[in-house]
Amino acid sequence: MNIMIYVTYPSNEEAKTISKVLIEKKLVACANIFPAHETMYWWEGKVEEGSEIAVIYKTTKENFEAVKDAILKQHSYDCPCIVALPIDQAYEGFADWIKGAVL
Repeated sequence: MNIMIYVTYPSNEEAKTISKVLIEKKLVACANIFPAHETMYWWEGKVEEGSEIAVIYKTTKENFEAVKDAILKQHSYDCPCIVALPIDQAYEGFADWIKGAVL
C-alpha cells in the first residue's frame, strides 16, 4: 500500500536537507515542500505561534518506520509531526511510479 507522510519543519532549509536524504536513500519517491505557513499550537503549558514548512512525502507503508527514523535523526524539533495517511485510491500509473521509485 502507498502512503503519504505529512511532516512539518521549522525552516525551508531543514525541510530540503532532510527531504534530499530521504529521496537519495530511496525511502520516498518525492517530496512536496510547501511555503511557510502560520502555525498555532499548545506547547509546554501555553499557546505558541510561529511559522512552519509542511512537506508531503510519497512512499510505501513498508517504508514508514525507516522514513520516520531517518527524519528523527535529523529533525530539530523535540516532538516533530510525522503522520502517515493511506492512499486508498490513486491513478494506477502514479501508484506504480511510487512503488518503483522506492526500495
